[in-house]
Amino acid sequence: MVLEKKIGARPRLQNRGLTPIFALCLAGAAHAQYPVKPIRIIVAYTPAGTTDILARAIGQKFTETWKQPVIVENRPGANGNIGTEAAAKAPADGYTLLMGTAGTHSVNPGLYPKLPYDPVKDFAPVSLTAIVPNILVVHNSLPAKNVQELIAYAKKNPGKLSFGSPGIGSTGHLSTELFKSLAGIDMVHVAYKGSAPTLQDLMGGQVQVVIDNIPPYLPHVKAGKIRALAVTPGRRSPAIPDLPTMAEAGVKGYEASTWFALFAPADTPQEIVDKLSEETRRILALPDVREKLLSLGAQPSGSTPQELARFVESEIAKWGRVIRSANVTLQ
Repeated sequence: MVLEKKIGARPRLQNRGLTPIFALCLAGAAHAQYPVKPIRIIVAYTPAGTTDILARAIGQKFTETWKQPVIVENRPGANGNIGTEAAAKAPADGYTLLMGTAGTHSVNPGLYPKLPYDPVKDFAPVSLTAIVPNILVVHNSLPAKNVQELIAYAKKNPGKLSFGSPGIGSTGHLSTELFKSLAGIDMVHVAYKGSAPTLQDLMGGQVQVVIDNIPPYLPHVKAGKIRALAVTPGRRSPAIPDLPTMAEAGVKGYEASTWFALFAPADTPQEIVDKLSEETRRILALPDVREKLLSLGAQPSGSTPQELARFVESEIAKWGRVIRSANVTLQ
């Protein structure tokens, strides 16, 4: 580094060979001090949903640790594409994050031919945050007490059973399509606008089968108004531990859940990504956070950035196959 001096002027830095090294030192110091200003977490859905609750729970703990405000910004629309695109195009400095979902990062790539973001190239994975299991439930009139009896009944009555879902392309819809494919059965899809009307028509008998998130259905299962046959992830749910997984019930290779994860824009410095990931995993292990998430039917599930990257790629491939085989299209 050379100081160049002119008469009557203050010395100034001249750009020569050591300047890039000096810049790297400054960048390293800035990363070590991160964060030094408020952090924004974009939620691509409306307030009060699981994605929003997760973002606020983790954001509050970020604030407690780092003494910087965390602002949760809800930007819903287009199945999560609007908020996700905004996060992808944000500065890669660690001050804008996204609470991504199975929808934004594994389902939408197979549903939309021209997605406004790339779920792999446009994001730096930080950490998985939670997995929300789905549950397979049936109307009480159906003569099936377990998954194998349901499969046998469906095979004897092809196309006569109807299954409901919260919407075309929802994880509930695709989870049932995966079940149909692996079990070799045929059921008619009835799409609703959300879980509430799906549940209502299941209880009324307009549809006989539903695979959807556990929380709305669990109280009615416990009250005996509908019958639960299995949960969909690879392990049993603490919310209903006596219920087998689909794999345990004989549907080999079945694993499907709604998941949530923290992402940063691509090219965010790795030191910042690692710091965010480590803190997120610490937060998810806190007793009060675990208790809050478990009460919602969510399983706290931290991961390293590398583990999340591999998980996202496997999920894109899995749901892409389901979407293509079931010929799912948006109407």
